[in-house]
Amino acid sequence: MIASWFGGIYLSVTLAGATMAEPTYTQLSFDELNGWPDDDHQAALDVFVNTCGDLRDIQWEVICNLAKTGPEPRDFFEKFFRPVLIEDGDPMLFTGYFEPELPGSRVRGDGYQFPIYGVPDDLEPGQPYFTRREIDEDQPLAGKGLELAWLTDPVDLFFLQVQGSGRISLPDGSMMRVGYGGKNGRDYSSIGMALVDRGEFEIHQVSAPVIRHWVRKNRRAGRELLWENESYVFFREVSEVPAERGPLGAMNRSITPFRSIAVDPAFVTLGSPVWIEKQGAVPMNRLMIAQDTGSAIKGAQRADIFFGTGIDAGKQAGQIKDPGRMVVLLPTTMAQRVVAGI
Repeated sequence: MIASWFGGIYLSVTLAGATMAEPTYTQLSFDELNGWPDDDHQAALDVFVNTCGDLRDIQWEVICNLAKTGPEPRDFFEKFFRPVLIEDGDPMLFTGYFEPELPGSRVRGDGYQFPIYGVPDDLEPGQPYFTRREIDEDQPLAGKGLELAWLTDPVDLFFLQVQGSGRISLPDGSMMRVGYGGKNGRDYSSIGMALVDRGEFEIHQVSAPVIRHWVRKNRRAGRELLWENESYVFFREVSEVPAERGPLGAMNRSITPFRSIAVDPAFVTLGSPVWIEKQGAVPMNRLMIAQDTGSAIKGAQRADIFFGTGIDAGKQAGQIKDPGRMVVLLPTTMAQRVVAGI
């Protein structure tokens, strides 16, 4: 499976006969990390401390306690970690994601007609629930007090569900934040790829603005396109996180623009420092912290960079589909063991 991100729409392509290779582990030196001396290691350390307390392994616990004592940041990482390149046969792919900011209201009225639903009481994790089409057309959840807020555009709602979190700009000028609460147990299907398969666009043409325009222009056909993705995300209000801070990631902590990445936890432990060498139009050599996951983020060399909140962040994130290299920083003893295959 190869997954890529185009302007907020995941496109997934399964290669016939493709099998994922067993991962390999290669220990590197810090001298082999391109641009390592030039990074802001203090910024990375601050983000690491934000979530390292959730790592329960004794090696991580000792390192986390040391990180909280205010060490010299570059020396800290070089003393207690070793860079390990984890590969599974697929080339590195960097993409970007962001937190939408959308106009909405806590009450229905005027143009606010599309509900953000909270988690239904009868939803069982992993079990199939109503499809997107059934929820929209049959409205089985209406009137049950699940509406957290109302949006003005069904496409905004769809993109909010793709991202998994967002901020709602309310009519009185205040902000409301919503985060992932659960999903309906249906498989994710890319509507961007559906348009490509129909011959509406070439794969390089697909972006969030293009899809928005197509859905709005085609009205009924546009809604039916959205329904092709049966997956439906339910939300919860995230009142414990101030609006000025980043949204909650998979570790239930605020994530940080340009320092937090989403990874595949099958290969990278959440909370780990990760050195990235992103190529492309805007190269980026930077120490990140793996604090999030994503349904299309699969593989040892796969990462989604968090770009922040709002329209500008979305534009930047939507342009990222770049090669490069990702190297995980593991505690010294742990690195030695995985490299040795112990």
